[in-house]
Amino acid sequence: MTADVALLGIRHHGPGSARAVAAALEQWRPDAVLIEGPPEADGLLHLAAGTGLVPPVALLAHAVDDPAKAAFWPYAEFSPEWVAIRHAVERELPVRFIDLPAGHGFGPADGEADGEPEEPAADPLALLAEAAGHDDPERWWEDVVEHRAPGADALAPFAAVAEAMAALRAEGLGESRRDALREAYMRQQVRAARRAGHGRIAVVCGAFHVPALAAAPSVAHDRALLAGLPRKVRTEVTWVPWTHRRLSQAAGYGAGVRSPGWYHHLFTTEGDPVPRWLTRAAELLRAEDHPVSSAHVIEAVRLAEALAVMRGRPLAGLTETLDAVRAVLCEGSDVALELVRDRLVVGDALGEVPDTAPAVPLQRDLTRLQRSLRLKPAAEPKDLDLDLRKDTDAARSRLLHRLRLLGVDWGVPARSAVNSTGTFRESWRLCWQPEFAVRIAEAAQWGTTVEEAATGKAVGTARAAAELAELTGLVETCLLAGLPGALPAVMRVLADCAALDTDVAHLAGALPALVRALRYGDVRGTDHGALGAVAAGLADRICVGLPPACVGLDAESAAAMRVRIDEVHGAIGLLGPGGPADPDAADGPGGPGPDGRSPDGLAGRWAATLRGLARREPSAGPATGVPGLLRGRAVRLLLDDGRLDSDEAGRRLRLVLSAASAPLDAAGWIEGFLTGGGALLLHDPRLLALLDAWVSGVPAGVFTDVLPLLRRTFAGLEAGVRTTIGGRVAAGPLGEAPAGADQPGELDRGRADAAVPVVALLLGVRPRIPRQAAGRTT
Repeated sequence: MTADVALLGIRHHGPGSARAVAAALEQWRPDAVLIEGPPEADGLLHLAAGTGLVPPVALLAHAVDDPAKAAFWPYAEFSPEWVAIRHAVERELPVRFIDLPAGHGFGPADGEADGEPEEPAADPLALLAEAAGHDDPERWWEDVVEHRAPGADALAPFAAVAEAMAALRAEGLGESRRDALREAYMRQQVRAARRAGHGRIAVVCGAFHVPALAAAPSVAHDRALLAGLPRKVRTEVTWVPWTHRRLSQAAGYGAGVRSPGWYHHLFTTEGDPVPRWLTRAAELLRAEDHPVSSAHVIEAVRLAEALAVMRGRPLAGLTETLDAVRAVLCEGSDVALELVRDRLVVGDALGEVPDTAPAVPLQRDLTRLQRSLRLKPAAEPKDLDLDLRKDTDAARSRLLHRLRLLGVDWGVPARSAVNSTGTFRESWRLCWQPEFAVRIAEAAQWGTTVEEAATGKAVGTARAAAELAELTGLVETCLLAGLPGALPAVMRVLADCAALDTDVAHLAGALPALVRALRYGDVRGTDHGALGAVAAGLADRICVGLPPACVGLDAESAAAMRVRIDEVHGAIGLLGPGGPADPDAADGPGGPGPDGRSPDGLAGRWAATLRGLARREPSAGPATGVPGLLRGRAVRLLLDDGRLDSDEAGRRLRLVLSAASAPLDAAGWIEGFLTGGGALLLHDPRLLALLDAWVSGVPAGVFTDVLPLLRRTFAGLEAGVRTTIGGRVAAGPLGEAPAGADQPGELDRGRADAAVPVVALLLGVRPRIPRQAAGRTT
């Protein structure tokens, strides 16, 4: 301390330091307060005077021309810097930040340009704790500072801390070039405050810097040191909400606080904080259906105090308190203890920033939308179910999808607890993160409103896209986000890319996203005409190019192609016949169109493709034929669609399982045939008998090669199906239907035809009733 300057060395985010700073400022009564922090934020300090700025909050500084270059300075209610700011603004005292400007950290530098304030590489608290014989610096600092109330001389603790730090720096421990630059700049600011006529100055800074500020070298020395600073970048600064959970991570000042919720409780609680904190823990556990009574709380308080006495601590700290919670309130359960750690030790407190704080136009538009749609940002995860048939929910969906397009994942699609397969329902999990402020600043380059920015980002992404699947996924996103201004440009790029892409795998990967986009048209009121034309074109090209693309694939490539075939099959099932993208829809089921296309339109052409794929048996070896996995899958899809009867499927299975086929190829065929469900083996005992006979006859020399494929195939079947198949094989003989099973001849065709119109109405398709049944009255 000097006659006119009080150097208050603190620990960032320390509640004990915050109380000590409050007492020291009351005693010292300065006429100016200088605080370690970015000087660019001096114009924002007046916002702390009102009630609109509620900690935890953070100063966000970012380069104007490159918002990705950003740094945060977070403050909680228990941060000493925040206490000093509030003291100054409430008394209308001059208050300034005196750390190195953030703009110097964003420019090209000599290896140190991250823009965030740094602590020394060696933790001074750890060094002091080690010198005092303690292995835990957190516990040592709590005992020495956090748990002790200010005494008669509020400045005495700061003098003791300064002496300890001076001893460390005398040994050259923990110093860095960046610290030297920062301290030189801070000394200049102290000199400037003196020249401004302030007689009593309080400087609040990290304790490690106090000896350097007290040394006061010459002005020429500091000017020479600062001459090597990197070029200053134009910077914007604002306040943004912060969270206790984010404060617990390493951000700002180079270190996080492991227990912000606990520190907040220590700072805001008068008297003994342990009983009140254990009461809060009991309330939390009771809310989660844990049997905790007031007697548990009393016993836990006694245990925490006893542990503190046994361990020689002045007050029960977090360690003793959590030990008492585990032993008494949680009855030894670590699961319940983790709940207390998560909710109380860390916590989900989210700060607030007033509307008068500077913000980019995009942030202001987002704030307006959040209020109008009643979507308040919260740090605690929250599930949200949307019914897209409602205007408000549809608008919420569009906002969340637009933000995801901009890289702001405030909402993430989630699985709904409501079982629904309709496209009118969406489920989200919302969780606001402070770093979204940086991403919003980055996205401001695309526009001043959320819709405009999302549109610009979509067009820019489309022009830079390298793969067809990326473009189709972008089209789907544009429809979900309701961006009609982006669709024409994206569709032009998509059409050009689809026309030039000859890779069937790429086409197959792109089609499902387009079909999903077509399904959204009805609920969201979007025009899917252009999408339907592109989807139909992709489907036609897949039908032509798929069989040659399946030739000569290895096992891994065949497995990937099998997934693509399944996706395309599902997509074409949604498109036609009669679907919005089926060019033959006008033909109807009765006959071919004027161009001679198949009566079933797109679905018929896809079925012909699967038939051609199923017939392409390997001739001279795997390199010239279609893998059995894909041939078997084609047969199964045809069988499930009713375009192949069970007799033909059985004939193909017999051919594959004959002695002329290689065992590995046959095992792959079986895997493709049974993927997705093995119940058909139960309904058609002949297929099961064929399979059983083949497995029994596999030569011993190749059985070990075939076994992994068979195990993988049957492991994918439903547990009940596997059990029933095992029972059938064990009971034998196979090839006959089990007793009591209905035979095909027992089907009542009249009763079946009566149900067709109802089922067709539920599925939204046109029923196909046999001609002989069309005249019957049902």
